[in-house]
Amino acid sequence: MTDQAVAAAGSRRFFGRQRELKALRADIERTGLDTLTGRKAPRARVLLIAGKPGSGRTALAEELAAGLADRYPDGVFRARLTEPGGDPVPTARVAQELLAALGVAEPPGAGEDELTELVRGALAGRRAVLVLDDAVDAEQADPLIPDNPDALVVGVARGPLTGIPDVRPCTLGGLDPKSAIELLTSFTGSVRITVDPQAAETLVEECGGLPAAVVLAGGWLSVQPKASVADLAKRLRGLSGDPLTRAFLLAHEALPATAARILRFLALAPLGRADAHTASALAGCSVSAAATTLADFAALGLVSGGEDGQYEVRAHLVPLLRAQLEEHDRPAEVQLARARMLERTVRLLQSCRAVTEPEGSPARRKLAGLPRALRFPSVAAAAAWLDSRQAVLLASARLAVADGEIDTLARRLVASLVRALAAHRGAEAAAPELYGLHRLVLDVAERRGLHRERAAALLNLADLDARTGRTKDALLRYRSALDAGRKANDPYATGRAMESVGGSYQELGDWQRAGDWYGRALAQRLARDERADQARLYARLGAVQTYAGRYGEALRSWRAAAAGYRRLSDLPGHARALSEAARVQEYAGRPEECLRTCEEAVEWARRAQDTRLQAALQLRLADTLDRLGDPAAAGLHRSAAERLLETESETYEIRSGSIKD
Repeated sequence: MTDQAVAAAGSRRFFGRQRELKALRADIERTGLDTLTGRKAPRARVLLIAGKPGSGRTALAEELAAGLADRYPDGVFRARLTEPGGDPVPTARVAQELLAALGVAEPPGAGEDELTELVRGALAGRRAVLVLDDAVDAEQADPLIPDNPDALVVGVARGPLTGIPDVRPCTLGGLDPKSAIELLTSFTGSVRITVDPQAAETLVEECGGLPAAVVLAGGWLSVQPKASVADLAKRLRGLSGDPLTRAFLLAHEALPATAARILRFLALAPLGRADAHTASALAGCSVSAAATTLADFAALGLVSGGEDGQYEVRAHLVPLLRAQLEEHDRPAEVQLARARMLERTVRLLQSCRAVTEPEGSPARRKLAGLPRALRFPSVAAAAAWLDSRQAVLLASARLAVADGEIDTLARRLVASLVRALAAHRGAEAAAPELYGLHRLVLDVAERRGLHRERAAALLNLADLDARTGRTKDALLRYRSALDAGRKANDPYATGRAMESVGGSYQELGDWQRAGDWYGRALAQRLARDERADQARLYARLGAVQTYAGRYGEALRSWRAAAAGYRRLSDLPGHARALSEAARVQEYAGRPEECLRTCEEAVEWARRAQDTRLQAALQLRLADTLDRLGDPAAAGLHRSAAERLLETESETYEIRSGSIKD
């Protein structure tokens, strides 16, 4: 790689398209159909840049958005609507990416309509630009357009987006010759162009004026210092195909065999994005060699980015790379390269999680044995890597599961990603990502008939459904998990599923069914002598029996729960169960028994050093004494409760450092 090429890559700028920019800016002010009828536009103005891949559509959209920063001070938000290979991105996933960029939390498991509504709502009060890159059709883009006339949407597509009203496409052809030659000069320097200006004009004509083809031609010339511009034009003329294909073939042929192989394998990179680790694993070379090669590709215009170590294969080149991969590399080699890439990802994720473990733990000892390139120096560095690679990591998991032939590796990858996300963010914050990952686990489990894994995935999904208020969906999944757990002969899964079915019915207010399912789960725990679970289930059973007004049964369940907690030496649990038993006695109109039980609960709360529970029970005692006609004793208990709460508050302030000596 010549110094001149590297310098050119670092100083790349936007060329030409001034007429198109002027027309697009004017289109913002153009009177629309709503304005003509005297109504204010109900939605954002939509501008459309149409053209074939490689025509500079996205670059023009970005240049337009950058020039409108003053008018739209709330920022530019971007979403790509087509995968690098040409498949449409599901609208729900596009909405998820936009919500992340907008800083809006998404509900785990939310559907497409809910997600797109959240996007429109987040953009409703913003003077912002939304760039929808490479839209397939109007149906894909329309749900994302905000109902906000102060926002602007810039769509990029191959052709018209029929179905979105009042949109006139700005259709791109090739660059004008002057701008195309300026772009070429940014790679070659001015000398080679001024020596033979006619050859430069011929070359950009052979490139059809397409910026992508001109970039590849310029990259080729930058590494062929002895070749003339005329020579390259002649070579292009001798090849068949469209201008972009011919320019790419020349660029590919000019690379050393090892570099060409790395370039082809980048077609396998998820989302077309690769860092040195990804390229190294795909090609089977060292990380340092891969990093150097990626930087060379950036200078040649074959990839973009690199500022944070991540590069992106230009989307218009991915189909061409895949064709070359099919022609030059055996299917077994391709599958091995994909497996190496995913295995490297698994090891990085394991390292990312291990760094959060305490010093001296087995995970940290294992981490110390990994090669230096796979280790993270700190928790912060690992978290930053996880954040910056999240989209690629999720795409890796989806691709691994979709492959169908590497399910063992796919399961390891998904499991490692789940653990890393939970370790760095916590299960609650990572819930939207975890929901999608559990769905992937479910896909593999159903495909392979893995009943235990299917039960686990269904339980995890149902838990997330329950947390977000989709109780009926959760109930269906819990019952499916129960069936899968029974097929797997997995007592843990079946017991948890039965208890969770009971919890769903409790949430729905169906006390009879809730009690029935808690009873089934309890019978299993009693048979297996699982004492902690028994105590918890007695408590849950007592709660629904209380709600149903079956006070006799509820009292027996709460007393059984209290006895269970006492056997486990769980003093707070014992005290709470007694307090609930006292509540049932109060509801049943037995105040004297309630008083005695409440006093017993206060004593156990004191032994457990649970100040808040002790204070709450003192207040309940006071209320009971009032009903029994002893206001003096009630006042004493209220005063005791207030002192306990004051002491608790002072202790908290001291611990938090708000009280100084």
